[in-house]
Amino acid sequence: MISQVTGTKRNSPPFRYDIVGSFLRSDEIKAARLLFEQNELHADQLNEIEDQEIAKLLEQEKALGLQAVTDGEFRRSWWHLDFFLGIEGTQKITLNQGSGSKEHAQRAESFKIVDKISFGNHPMVGQFIKLQQMAGNTMAKMTIPSPSLFHFVQDYNGNEIYPQREQLYADIIAVYRAAIQAFYDAGCRYLQLDDTTWGTLSSGKHRAHLRSRGVDPEQLAEDYVRLINESIAGRPADMTIGLHVCRGNFRSTWFAAGGYEPVAEKLFGHAEVDAFFLEYDNERSGDFAPLRYIRDQFVVLGLVTTKHGGLENKEQLKARIAEAAQYVNIEQLCLSPQCGFASTEEGNILTEEEQWDKVRLVIETANEVWV
Repeated sequence: MISQVTGTKRNSPPFRYDIVGSFLRSDEIKAARLLFEQNELHADQLNEIEDQEIAKLLEQEKALGLQAVTDGEFRRSWWHLDFFLGIEGTQKITLNQGSGSKEHAQRAESFKIVDKISFGNHPMVGQFIKLQQMAGNTMAKMTIPSPSLFHFVQDYNGNEIYPQREQLYADIIAVYRAAIQAFYDAGCRYLQLDDTTWGTLSSGKHRAHLRSRGVDPEQLAEDYVRLINESIAGRPADMTIGLHVCRGNFRSTWFAAGGYEPVAEKLFGHAEVDAFFLEYDNERSGDFAPLRYIRDQFVVLGLVTTKHGGLENKEQLKARIAEAAQYVNIEQLCLSPQCGFASTEEGNILTEEEQWDKVRLVIETANEVWV
């Protein structure tokens, strides 16, 4: 076994122990959203219940000692669609569910571009302001889907508004620059971009599917690094932006498998984000060798799974951190769960007690590694 390593504590984001963002929705939230969908609850009543449940969540996050807290995405149905549908020029659509494979099980909803896009008066800015007020002196972390994912999803759904790809790229960049500035002006200093496209581009099966559609995955990866970099290029110096790479998390399922090697040189070697939140909870994510392309960014190792309640062995987690430190300096490493606990309102297949046990394990392990 590789000998364990130790580093030093850290008081700015990303933190040595961190979270991806979403938490299991409370029974009260689930009941309220159901009543709202049935037109038995007004929007202001739903908002009041969300406020109450987020306040309880924040209390728990703070009690555990998290240095950055989120609202658990309690106001969202999806981790990505709620943000995309808040962008002007988009519209919700219903999809053909296809084969019905459990591996791809998902609610058949997505979005489509129906007009020229702009950030506009996005509701999530106000939601962040409220989160920050409720968080008090604790840093509030905001999570939104990435610009590359916006393009990837709309590309599958068809788009007659932007026949020229470069014009669409330009408008996506403009939307995200406006979003980043709006969140910054609202007080956000820690923003996470969530992105499943890089999990897709790491998968041999999905790369083959892209080629069958006439899409070159190498060129797409290059385009998406450019899209991310140009979207965040104007961010203020005191704003930390991380990129979370995911391979699917709907009700503890997944849709992509494969290590980071196919995208590592382009993504780790050229993306200008401050931190990468990387899934590493099982063999589907491959080994740590692709981390050799990391430059001066932080890598938040997602070693603790959110897909089930079984608790990882702390000593094995430390050994894996030591293994990763062969490729990235221990002072550039941090620890987190592999993903959120509820990427959609349905949530993953574990209990709230198991969820908090996972967070405690992350905190305890990090405090023993970075002393």
